[in-house]
Formats: sequence, C-alpha cells, structure tokens
Amino acid sequence: MKFLRCKPNQVPPSNGKKVAIIGAGTAGLGAAGVLRCKGYDVTIYDMLPEPGGMLIFGIHVDRIPKPPIREGVKELMDAGVEFVLNTKVGHRDLGVMDQLVKPKDFVDLEDIIRSYDAVLIATGTWTSNRSNTPGEDLPWVYPAMEFLVATHLAKFGYRPWDIVPDIKGDLLVVGGGYTAEDAAYVPRTYPEYRDRMRRIVLSYRRTRNEAPMGPMEMTNIEASGVEIWELTVPIEYREENGKRIVKIVRNRLVPPGPGEKRPRPEPIPGSEFDAYFDFVLEAIGERATPPFEGGECCGIKLTKWNTIVVNNDLMTDRKGVFAAGDVVHGPSQLGPALKSGMDAANAIMRYLSSR
Repeated sequence: MKFLRCKPNQVPPSNGKKVAIIGAGTAGLGAAGVLRCKGYDVTIYDMLPEPGGMLIFGIHVDRIPKPPIREGVKELMDAGVEFVLNTKVGHRDLGVMDQLVKPKDFVDLEDIIRSYDAVLIATGTWTSNRSNTPGEDLPWVYPAMEFLVATHLAKFGYRPWDIVPDIKGDLLVVGGGYTAEDAAYVPRTYPEYRDRMRRIVLSYRRTRNEAPMGPMEMTNIEASGVEIWELTVPIEYREENGKRIVKIVRNRLVPPGPGEKRPRPEPIPGSEFDAYFDFVLEAIGERATPPFEGGECCGIKLTKWNTIVVNNDLMTDRKGVFAAGDVVHGPSQLGPALKSGMDAANAIMRYLSSR
C-alpha cells in the first residue's frame, strides 16, 4: 500500500517546518505521505512497536495482507519520515490495551504541541464498547478488538503468547461488524487456534442483511465453518456447576424509530434460552481514543462521543493542532480514514503557508 504521494526520488529538501503526527495508523500514515512530499519534516509517534495501527494489528492477514503495508511504511522511512515507536502520547487510560501493548515511553501532549509547527492527532479507536450485560466481567468474556491486537502482537513476535486469552473449545462472537468478522475468522483459520476450536458461533441482533460487514461477508465466514445465529443477543453470562452459560434472547425486527436507518431489534418475550460456551468475544463497536480524557485538554475539546471537535479544516480549537481519522468521525473503513488524513495534511500546509 502506497502512502508516499510522490516518487521516492522526487522528495524535496526540507522546508524547515516540523509537523508531529500522533498515531501511525491509516490516517497518520496518509498525512505523512502528503506532507513529506512537500518538504515538511514529519515525526510520527505511536504506542505500538510497529507502524500501521489496525492495518497491522487489528485485521486478519487475509483481509489486509501485511507485506504491502510494511512496504508502504518503509517507503515513508526512506523518504525521511521519522517514527518514534513504543511511545504513548498523553496519559489516557486505555484499560486492557495498555496491558497488552505496554509502551516503553510516555510523552506529554502539551510538550509535543510546543515543540512543532503543527500537530496532527490521529489516534483512532483503541478501546472496545462494552454491552453492560450481567456477567460481562467474567474472565471468559473478553473484548474482541483487544483479542485481535493481542493475537497479532504475539503472532508477529512482539509479545509473548501468554498475553492472549486462552481461547479453545466452543466460542461465541457477539456482533455483526468487521471486528466480529475477524474475531470469528481468526480462531477458525489461524494455525495457532484452528485445532483448539470445536465450534464457533456468531450471534447478531439483526439479520445478515443489516449487518455492517454485509451479507456476503456473513456468508463467507459461514462457509469457513462459523455458525451464524441471526436475530439473537446475549442477555446474561453466568457459571453454574462449573459450566459457562450464555442466556440468549431471540429478536424480531420492527420499523426504525426517528433518526434510525435500520430496522430495530426487539426482544421476543419468552424466547430466552441457555447455550454453553467456553469463551465469548464481544465485538459491539469501538470508542475513539484521543490522547486525553475529561472533555478538554490543551485547548482541544471532545464531543459527547469522545471524538475530537474540529472545524471544516480539521483544526481543533487549539491553533496549529489538527485531528483526522477515526478519532474525529468514529470507527470507519480504510478509505475514509486515509482521505481524512490526507485532507488534514493539506489543511496543515495551508495553515503553515498562511503564517
């Protein structure tokens, strides 16, 4: 995948302007490729041990092959983009993700802002939503995105396999998006799990026609051996007599309410049933993870959804500080995140040129 927006032999000399990018995912890499080709000195900070963000650590190797990503990153490095890895900017608590990644260094956000001519925050969505289902805190109920990151950190040799949950036997994946797809497909196909799994079931509260991953992807993972339980949702996790039990209710679809685009799932009274699983992965969406909590920091504000407030030029309320990608618009696919990063790079150039 190409991030550099010019030929390697056409990268101009430095123009003396320094830009820091926080986050080496799709948006951050896309912005770096634009800025470097215009002569800006670019430094990218990331908490992970390798650039690429979710492209490397969050997605199945078949869905996003890793060699093209690494080639695109190397091209940026050869062009002079500096990467500061294993370094977390700010002190936001990422919960399970902090335990998995274990960054070695920490940098204060304000210190970065004061050290560069412009800053782009592109920190993405690195914590999972929780369902607040009774029993969700049991150790065999785990967030799916964190499971995927743990798996790839271990698979690529950055962390020991003991950081990965001990998934085996019968697995329930809850959700209908791309994270749910990968959470079901990784244990079914990766050799590290394949022979340990007896059964994998994906429970989705609507039908495959409404699933964010799309009906074709649902059919594909079903063909790999994953069972699809449409119109179902867990309502309780519990243990009895040494057995792990998931209480599930069946849904029916009713017309969407005001402001809704998809039919709304409604529980069917009396349809509850118990199912036995050894492990559950919840894939019910991710939250934006700006480098601070509390609504505001360093003159930068957050929305009620924890995304960063920006204007039409993707600049925050702090002059010279921009934001792009999922940390602005919430979880998205590769294309929108890449475009957002490139748009932010162009806005940064306009801002610095005007000064």
